[in-house]
Amino acid sequence: MSWTWEYDPGEENVAGGAPPAFVAEVEKRADELVRAAEALYLDGTTYQEVSPGSSDQFVPGGMFRYLVVPRHERLYVVQITPW
Repeated sequence: MSWTWEYDPGEENVAGGAPPAFVAEVEKRADELVRAAEALYLDGTTYQEVSPGSSDQFVPGGMFRYLVVPRHERLYVVQITPW
């Protein structure tokens, strides 16, 4: 398995209708957060603690909420809010 990110419950549900430039900023930051999570949880599949929970990130044009699940080696973008 390797770390990646995805929209949950799907791109259309989370990002549908948002300005493309804002979505690009969200996706760029999600890529950065995945690299950080991969460095922090070297083998996420063996992670035994409680998952870190959701967090918010601010990017140009708005914010987004995401959830890191080390055992899945995934970062889930669950909500985006353009200004």
